[in-house]
Amino acid sequence: MALSDLVNTFGTDLKRRYGERVHKVAINAGLSCPNRDGSKGQGGCTFCNNASFSPNARRPPSVAEQLEAGRQVIRKRTGARRYLAYFQAYTNTYGDLDLLADLYRQALAEPDVIGLSVGTRPDCCPPVVLDLLAGLREQGHEVWLELGLQSAFDATLVRVNRGHGFAEYRQALLGARARGLPVCTHLIVGLPGEGREEALESLERVLGLGTDGLKLHPLHIVKGTRLANDWRRGAYVPLDMEEYIGIAADLVERTPPEVVYHRLTGTAGRDILLAPAWCSKKWLVLNGIEAELRRRGSAQGQLASLAWPRTAESGARVAVA
Repeated sequence: MALSDLVNTFGTDLKRRYGERVHKVAINAGLSCPNRDGSKGQGGCTFCNNASFSPNARRPPSVAEQLEAGRQVIRKRTGARRYLAYFQAYTNTYGDLDLLADLYRQALAEPDVIGLSVGTRPDCCPPVVLDLLAGLREQGHEVWLELGLQSAFDATLVRVNRGHGFAEYRQALLGARARGLPVCTHLIVGLPGEGREEALESLERVLGLGTDGLKLHPLHIVKGTRLANDWRRGAYVPLDMEEYIGIAADLVERTPPEVVYHRLTGTAGRDILLAPAWCSKKWLVLNGIEAELRRRGSAQGQLASLAWPRTAESGARVAVA
């Protein structure tokens, strides 16, 4: 039995719909973030060192060059020959509309790129950008908007210097859904001041609004962050692996089966990771989640009735079949 037998994973969902493997290729478009450039704040979120997922943050190669480098690695590893361009680093809806349109279309010009996954902040989704992404989807491309909410608790978002609240997430999600644009919501487990109950309530609130996908990340401590300073002086203690696995399994059980899990854990490179050490061991964590679900005799959706019902304004989820 594999994890995908228990969880509706994005890779399996894509393979079902396209008849073959489809992989994401991470793209750094060289864009900024309003929480770093002074528009909303300085220094970014307390946990954020963008090198944790974007080693070429200062001078990225062209979109075409990054796609070629990514496909070379993926072909050797899995044999996949169709891709989603994942605009990952910083805030990928934060820029001049013409610039954004050009970047997205550079990626879609590649014949083996079937679509986009655009990572951004909830407070950087103006109607014109949502219209642009929805228009690309209407042309037949696979397009996902990935919203980095992290927590549904405004007090937590203030604590980590996020620079937005749940209200901005709600507005962005409903705006996307009104345009037929599917949304993947990012949630971080183990943020300062949060534990299992807060993770469950964050899940319930985003399910209540009708998110189409989810990404779970354990909070890891990397070099060059304010969180690292808190950790060094004992002001923050990260979750251990068993705690994270248990909470992740709790969340999966409460997620309706049609919601797609784009990710169940996150990692950072050993060159910048300070703690916890298990955050460098992706497969150990994934295998642990699978084992925990099997131990419980459970799977995604098993306890979905415990989650809050969707609000009337959320409507039906976007069809991705």
